[in-house]
Amino acid sequence: MRMKFVLIMAVGALIIASTTARVVAHHAFAAEFDANRPMLIKGKIAKIEWVNPHAWIHVAAEEITLAGETRKVTGEEIWMVEGGTPNTLLRRGLTRDTLAVGTAVIVDGFQAKDRSNRANGRDITFPDGKKLFMGSSGTGAPAAP
Repeated sequence: MRMKFVLIMAVGALIIASTTARVVAHHAFAAEFDANRPMLIKGKIAKIEWVNPHAWIHVAAEEITLAGETRKVTGEEIWMVEGGTPNTLLRRGLTRDTLAVGTAVIVDGFQAKDRSNRANGRDITFPDGKKLFMGSSGTGAPAAP
């Protein structure tokens, strides 16, 4: 009976440890991105990473609006924009075809806290005016105005 108890406790500890590791590995919006730094990135898709837990869209920026100031980009400036999971993006209509390299886009999002060229994307707008939500639900990101 004592051995059965020890075995049950060991299995329970393993389940708790594995669950905790997954929770710690996934970050909240506020851990990496600044809700006070909304931005718009206008440019062309340079690369897509369909990876879990978040897809990444690399945008060759042509114009950046940050903290109310718009600037034209000279030279190459690539921004990494975090989206929802690949499955979530696919369900919202974002596919490998709609996000093809070279596609012109406008990404509405929030800059990383470390001020690097990384952002959390909220919406992506295509040249035809079609706008799709690219974030993941429950991130803690600010609500759309």
